[in-house]
Amino acid sequence: MKRVFALAACAALALAAPAHAQDGEEVIVTATKRGESRAQDVPMALNVFGAEDLRARNVEDLQSLSYAMPNVQLEDIGTARGIANFSIRGVGVNSSIASVDPAVGVFVDGLYLGVNAGALTDLFDVEAIEVLRGPQGTLYGRNVTGGAVLVRTRAPTDVFEARARAAVETGPNWIADAAISGPIAPGRLSGRLAVYHSEDEGWLTNDFDGSSFGANETNIYRGSLRFTPAPNLEFLLRAEQGYVDGDGPAGQNHALFSRDSFDFAINNRGYAGADWEQASLEANWRVPFGDGVITSISGWRTVEVPWAADIDSTPNFVFHTRVLNLQEQRSEELRYAGTFGAVSLTTGVFYLEQDLTYIDERNFSPSFRRTGGGQGEFTSWAAFADADWQLNQTVTLSAGLRYTNEDKFSRISRVRRAVDDLNGPGVVVPGEGVDGGSIDDRTLVFSDAPFDQSWEDVSPRVGVQWQPNANTNLYANWSRAFRGGGANFRTASLGLAPRAYDPEQQSTIEIGLKQEFSRGRLNLALFNNQIEDMQRETNQPDPISGVQQIVLNAGDATIWGGEIEARFDVTENLSLTAQAGYVHGAYDHITEDLNGDLVINDADYALEIPRLAPWTYGIAFDYRRPMANGVARARLAYNHRDAAFYNDSNLGRLAEADMLDANIAWQHGEGDWVISLYGENLLDEPTWGGDTILPSTASFGYSGGERPTFSPLNKGRVIGLELRLAY
Repeated sequence: MKRVFALAACAALALAAPAHAQDGEEVIVTATKRGESRAQDVPMALNVFGAEDLRARNVEDLQSLSYAMPNVQLEDIGTARGIANFSIRGVGVNSSIASVDPAVGVFVDGLYLGVNAGALTDLFDVEAIEVLRGPQGTLYGRNVTGGAVLVRTRAPTDVFEARARAAVETGPNWIADAAISGPIAPGRLSGRLAVYHSEDEGWLTNDFDGSSFGANETNIYRGSLRFTPAPNLEFLLRAEQGYVDGDGPAGQNHALFSRDSFDFAINNRGYAGADWEQASLEANWRVPFGDGVITSISGWRTVEVPWAADIDSTPNFVFHTRVLNLQEQRSEELRYAGTFGAVSLTTGVFYLEQDLTYIDERNFSPSFRRTGGGQGEFTSWAAFADADWQLNQTVTLSAGLRYTNEDKFSRISRVRRAVDDLNGPGVVVPGEGVDGGSIDDRTLVFSDAPFDQSWEDVSPRVGVQWQPNANTNLYANWSRAFRGGGANFRTASLGLAPRAYDPEQQSTIEIGLKQEFSRGRLNLALFNNQIEDMQRETNQPDPISGVQQIVLNAGDATIWGGEIEARFDVTENLSLTAQAGYVHGAYDHITEDLNGDLVINDADYALEIPRLAPWTYGIAFDYRRPMANGVARARLAYNHRDAAFYNDSNLGRLAEADMLDANIAWQHGEGDWVISLYGENLLDEPTWGGDTILPSTASFGYSGGERPTFSPLNKGRVIGLELRLAY
């Protein structure tokens, strides 16, 4: 009945307002890499959130938007802070293995983040976020089979401005950030400096000792310079450094505690950290050739993500782990965008190289430890072209092509050791030791032959767009993209040889309608994904290694569905938005055992694809009115996501969730200061990042009627008070 209501609500709002961002503010999108466009004019399914909308939704990181869009899950894996497990339209990853490539690409100011580790950090001083649904292979390259997330931070301004925010949330969690921007040499050079700090004392309680749990401190520093030596030439230099340090995951074991509670008891707090530095130099040169722009984006990023966890999630020493991720990347994109009569063209080249080290230490007792991992050197280069031909005033034909060459050299380590191998804060568990030695190539013993892999790929796109008037946009696209292959750096079993896996390819048909009315808008999209050599990160309990994870090409699958989004301005002050999405997936051909019974049969074909929630939907009310020399605003949003299986064997599962959020704010004058009272997850719904099935030894004599699991809890109800200042 809820699903019928969701679709009816969207249909009822079909008389919606002009194409704006989610809350009505006009936000320009850059998804086509051809300058600025209106979201309603772009022939693809996307969502854009402007700065005002992000404030109204109390967005702290990308996961805050996880329930806000149909068929989109922007989730943290939960085992380690900041490791993204994003999924769009049922296409995503389900792993914290560093060598597993993402299926949803994250781009920050045009800089591609090459690994999931460290990709999910706190957001501040952000201009806009664009979420592109569906494969984006032609313009954005590899590892965007599910879609792409584009984050744009605020650039330096030509006039002085200052912004600041202070907030406190239940936990308590203290948050503060500030930014200052303005001209250094008027007309030539301007700069911006932004800083962020949060100190979370822990929302949860560990029943093992009654202590507060989930403490975390985050510090981020960002600077940027804009240099314009000539009217047609601009350089934009950005640099960022960030550091996160806190408790490990709050692992709930469902053999001990109910899924309807926030109860857990672990004897190992673990730790979760991230340390990153990144810089990019963007140059834009306006040229008379095609009245175009030549853009260069040179990027560098290094990230270190150490974490430790009580995987057995019991008050006993059964299975603890420590992990270290180290990654450094360098990239360059050089492109041209211009117009020649009826043809708009974007073409360019891209290069990326990465060095990756991953170390995994598993502790089963003070005398039984196994340390393994891997190292890799990865390079990828591509050439692409994308063109729109305006056939007449209403019809536009488009086509694009991208050629990619990728090389990966990987070495795997799987040995048993009796000493600590990892840096990191001390783990206060008798017999487990504290700080280890320094990390270098000698830490890993490479026991197997290396993997030297290479691939070539061609990702085409064709489309047609019909705009019979300024308010109607009807389009159809066919596109192809691929996700890189590789080698599994987490080979836990000493008796199981490491294995490599090939890329997966996806072909997608999307048909959509974007319609504006006098008081609203209605957007529809239907899609069909055909996935070949689908990569799966299988997850099986193992009495020797605790959990055995094998990355493989499972076969072919079809995922199809649809989305509907609507907005309706009821009055000048009251707006309603609604969204609903449905997705269905099934395996067409299976080439690997998925349920762990060592055979491929009907039982494997009956399995559902993990993280594929059939229904997502929601409705939100926004009310504004002038009040006391300012503007008062109230927002109430309800969003639902169906339950979904977590792993390929369909034993672990993610909870059905109903999220109720609210915000009451008052803005003084033109926004020189804003005070907000907000609530997130007001229904206090327990959710978790994963639901890994453990061997029976992890139940330790307890039984809650379920298999033992490692299920990292998210926060429940959060109430916050925030003050923002702007000058």
